[in-house]
Amino acid sequence: MSAVTFNAVASQSSVNQGFLANPSGGLNRRGRFARTLVVASLAVVMAAGFAAQSGAGEQVLQTSSYLTVVVPAGATLWSVASAYSDGDVQAMVEVIREANNLNGYDVAAGARLKVPTS
Repeated sequence: MSAVTFNAVASQSSVNQGFLANPSGGLNRRGRFARTLVVASLAVVMAAGFAAQSGAGEQVLQTSSYLTVVVPAGATLWSVASAYSDGDVQAMVEVIREANNLNGYDVAAGARLKVPTS
């Protein structure tokens, strides 16, 4: 003869209690704290990434007049910007790109570029 034993307690059964039956996912206090730190640090990293993509913190040069420059053979956008920049060459490169509606950083010899004067 065989005996079957059922050990069913209704209050401790995890069957069919739904998603929020145990919101901590079986983690103790240290585990919940670690999970919170990971999520918070990921949020900070994502926010910093979005801020960098949006251009937050970049210096913008304010100009009122432009000088038209013919690009010599062998010159790059960086060399043109460094020739007419007083300080930050990278900012000058970006201003020249925006003023001339350039998509990239390549310039052709003989091209006419508007370079801001300060």
